[in-house]
Amino acid sequence: MNSQPRLLALLIAAAAACTSVGCAVTSGQSSVGEYVDDATITTRVKARLAQDPVASAMRTQVETQNGVVQLSGFAASEAERAQAAELARTVPHVKGVRNDIIVRPPSN
Repeated sequence: MNSQPRLLALLIAAAAACTSVGCAVTSGQSSVGEYVDDATITTRVKARLAQDPVASAMRTQVETQNGVVQLSGFAASEAERAQAAELARTVPHVKGVRNDIIVRPPSN
């Protein structure tokens, strides 16, 4: 049985998959690998926020570009804001954290 047609089909499918994934890369990022790494970092930061009793995952938005995590949203206290940034810093491959979380104490 000739395996060349199967190999050719597999290579064409792989190329098509790589091409479609490449379209998801945001401008300013240099490769699909960096995009995947940034998505993984974002997911890990969100998971740590969700597990932490101080930081709020529900009020914190997380974006990552080139290994730099940007946190935004609202915190009930400066301690919550600081905890979110510290959690982000502990995630593997994070190169920096930009903490744009605004402290807004809850109204009674």
